[in-house]
Amino acid sequence: MSQKSRELRFAAALVEFTDTLIGDFDTARHLSRLADSSVEFLGARGAGVTLLEGNGLPGPVVHGARQSGSVRELLEREQKSGPVRDSLESGRAARAVHLASREAVALWPEFTSAARRFGIASAYAVPLRRHETLLGALSVYAPRPPSAECGLAIAQSLADATTVGLLNHRAYAQYRQLSGQLREALASRVRIEQAKGMLAERWGTTPDGAFDTLRQYARRNQRPLDQVARAVVHRALTDAQLHPDRSGPA
Repeated sequence: MSQKSRELRFAAALVEFTDTLIGDFDTARHLSRLADSSVEFLGARGAGVTLLEGNGLPGPVVHGARQSGSVRELLEREQKSGPVRDSLESGRAARAVHLASREAVALWPEFTSAARRFGIASAYAVPLRRHETLLGALSVYAPRPPSAECGLAIAQSLADATTVGLLNHRAYAQYRQLSGQLREALASRVRIEQAKGMLAERWGTTPDGAFDTLRQYARRNQRPLDQVARAVVHRALTDAQLHPDRSGPA
């Protein structure tokens, strides 16, 4: 792949990770693509994403679709001790460390031992973070010791784009939920006004008087006011049921 082609593919990947304003968005599939793209652009042996749960603890690891079983096992181990654990706790990137070094052995003895058995020479992690909001961390495993250009900046760019996409989708989902609630509230108001008008005309009373009757019936029978109004509009309640002291047509 030429350098220009690689740059174009990287730019397209950044756009893809921010494009989340769709109804059938799937978080796990989105993060799996992030792991696969990290492997592709960083020449890594494997990559995975750990999201934080609502209680602040690490959740299940999301790995790429083509990750080996050994990489999956290592990603699970890293939640207890490893670069991704450090990144989740600090909210900052955990720089690449040569896993044969004394530093790595001292920091993460169990993780380092397992990683070296699986042919991983270095590992690092970057946070999925936007301002003060930390969503998780991306972990990357490289087959070679870290160099001056370990790919940390590229990994962080992918993670940043993904974070923006996830937060945008969260806001979009909240907006859709709120929009639905507002539509239902408006429809409920319309039904109540319609029921008031029907009863006021039928009983020769004021809309306020009809509303008082609706509200009293709802309270006596412990039913939502909108449900009672709907029943009135569909003529599922008789005048005798609504107002036992009033006689009139059903």
